[in-house]
Amino acid sequence: MFARIAPAYDINNRLHSLGRDIAWRRALVATADVKSGQAVLDAACGTGDVTGMLAAGGLAGRVVGLDFCQEMIAIAQRKFAGDAVEWVVGDATKLPFADATFDVVTIAFGLRNIPDIPKALAEFRRVLRPGGRLVALEFHPPRRQALGGLLSFYLWKIMPRTAGLIARDRTGAYRYLCTSMHSFMQPEELSAAMQQAGFSEASFRRLNFDLAAIHVAKI
Repeated sequence: MFARIAPAYDINNRLHSLGRDIAWRRALVATADVKSGQAVLDAACGTGDVTGMLAAGGLAGRVVGLDFCQEMIAIAQRKFAGDAVEWVVGDATKLPFADATFDVVTIAFGLRNIPDIPKALAEFRRVLRPGGRLVALEFHPPRRQALGGLLSFYLWKIMPRTAGLIARDRTGAYRYLCTSMHSFMQPEELSAAMQQAGFSEASFRRLNFDLAAIHVAKI
């Protein structure tokens, strides 16, 4: 599914978030607060927007972008060909890295697409060094009734059609994305799952009318 929509992934993100997706990703990178020389893994990196932001300042000692979709990684490699990024095709539930490899793990809008979230969180915990942190950006079901109704109409009636036309996809990929947003856990539940995975503390802050949230989990 992600391979089919990869060529139009960026334009659909920009168009259907009204450009907010870039602001959210920048907020994620700012929250990650990578220090000089630190090693960073951007899991489920997609076409590499967050990975590129992490590498852009030249502050991190190592930046790795990982995604299970080869077509997404190929686009990321072209977009950020001049940046010092290691691109890896891999599974977030079976990370191809040794224990205690990274200081920071980031993931943007990827957790809800992982079939086994507890396993992925445990893997993120495993590859983090002592004192490391996981910073996640994710959509959650909206809490507010009025916004929830408007958002549901947009997500179910408008976006799947327009995004599908742009991506030339008739398989319902963008309807799946809507379903995943509505069925995903609430922020409090994700924080609890992070602590159950072995993180000592977990917190979050909501963004843009509770549509998304940035989570921070520390070892």
